[in-house]
Amino acid sequence: MTERHEGTMKFSFKMEEKNKTKEILKEVYNALQEKGYSPINQLVGYILSGDPTYITSHNNARGLIRKLERDEILEELLRSYLKD
Repeated sequence: MTERHEGTMKFSFKMEEKNKTKEILKEVYNALQEKGYSPINQLVGYILSGDPTYITSHNNARGLIRKLERDEILEELLRSYLKD
């Protein structure tokens, strides 16, 4: 039996998870940059496709990015972008 929802569902995100997401993104960005990749292009490729091969394994960046859900990444990016 499935549960029916009548109203809008609320998605909440704990502060601890927000900080973790931001830190992982920074580490992955730095690892991509160190290896000579365009970090923004690679991260966009990963977010759109979910394919971890867009992320280098340098400094365990691929392992780190896989700890996050893509919706967590998008939420952090939107929050940061719209904050300014």
